[in-house]
Amino acid sequence: MNLTRRGFASVAGAALIAGAGYYGWQWASKTPPTHANLAYGPDARNVLDIYLPQGAGPFPFVLEIHGGAFKLGDKTANPLQHEILAAGIAIVRINYRFSSTAIWPAQGDDCLAAVAFLRKKGADYGLDPARMVVWGQSAGGFLAASTVISLAEAGAPAQGLVDFYGPMDFSTMDADMASLGLTAAMGQTSVADSPESQLLGYDVATNPAGARAIGPVGRLDGKKLALPPLFARHGDADDFVASVQTQRLVDAWRASDPSAKIDFALVAGAGHGTAQFNAAEVVGPLTSFLTDVLKPEF
Repeated sequence: MNLTRRGFASVAGAALIAGAGYYGWQWASKTPPTHANLAYGPDARNVLDIYLPQGAGPFPFVLEIHGGAFKLGDKTANPLQHEILAAGIAIVRINYRFSSTAIWPAQGDDCLAAVAFLRKKGADYGLDPARMVVWGQSAGGFLAASTVISLAEAGAPAQGLVDFYGPMDFSTMDADMASLGLTAAMGQTSVADSPESQLLGYDVATNPAGARAIGPVGRLDGKKLALPPLFARHGDADDFVASVQTQRLVDAWRASDPSAKIDFALVAGAGHGTAQFNAAEVVGPLTSFLTDVLKPEF
């Protein structure tokens, strides 16, 4: 049966497309944050949690943005990576407005508002506002990349970007999936009820150029920009977002700033947000990347 994206959500249930990609709900974090539900903006979804490492701060931090097709999910749904905390790096997790209540660029504005809050108030909560990496999974990967590009354009860069299996160019998602010989598990991106069309407020098929222009790949096209290091991982068996999407981000990142450090690898046998992304083969290199670019003081 060929389900539309709206049909898939109703059949599979909201829990399957929230958290770490679409399956991360089963590893939901049970560790309480050091500071919970701090308001960074006026909307009820504009809240964040801070997890501090042991010891004396201020701590560098990674700003983590959850997935969920832009319309589901929560900051508590992903597994908490204790290896990152053990390395002396704090983890900050945010919620943002869903596409069902506000279309793009509301979600991007929320992420930037969270950054502004953390840079202004972070020291009050044990953070070092000058040392931040932005990390997103799935839809959160799109938001993380968008945020880091906006910060670079504003001359207030982050220290790095981590993208896990995010969509990066809505206009090519269908073709990219077909190029891998895979059938999209959530149906076509170009149709009206896709998460991407719902985010934009129009069908991707009616304005592919506009859909491309708002995404990270389109925003970097032909632009020379000083970009921070990039760490990217994508499952080679992902049938929700084709791995070609991350390759497109890597290529655009390199073309925009040939000097930017890039660590990109496909995760063998991994699907969209499956257990391999919580294994040592991924978390170990991720922690090393964060430690390197944030240079925490122990």
